[in-house]
Amino acid sequence: MDEKPVLTVNVVTPDGSVYENTTDLVICTTTVGQVGIMPNRLPLLASLAIDKIRVKTGEDTFDEVAVSGGFIEFSNNVLSVVASAAERKEEIDTSRAERARKRAEARIAKAKENHDDNELKRAEVSLRRAVNRLSVSKK
Repeated sequence: MDEKPVLTVNVVTPDGSVYENTTDLVICTTTVGQVGIMPNRLPLLASLAIDKIRVKTGEDTFDEVAVSGGFIEFSNNVLSVVASAAERKEEIDTSRAERARKRAEARIAKAKENHDDNELKRAEVSLRRAVNRLSVSKK
């Protein structure tokens, strides 16, 4: 009997490994759009957007990992995700993420009031990270 091909997924940050599993499908959001990665695909290197990585674990179930940018590299049925920050759904502190969202929204309002484009861009990135963490934690 032929075995179904699988790929190995590793998510790492500067602090160490965050997630490791085998699967037959991973969905990532790159800076140019979503990409589905299956075993035996051509090699790939891409920049990640602030979003979640979805790893298929069952017929209709996925593990989700919130990532704050980084890159993915796929070859030889190994997907390496290198992120500046990453958290599994069960590790996200929802109240902390909610406080970060509120702080980012206040920073955006203040930056708009002061016409500070640089601060506005930084605050918008902070808001995207907080909203991403909240969306992953509430599923």
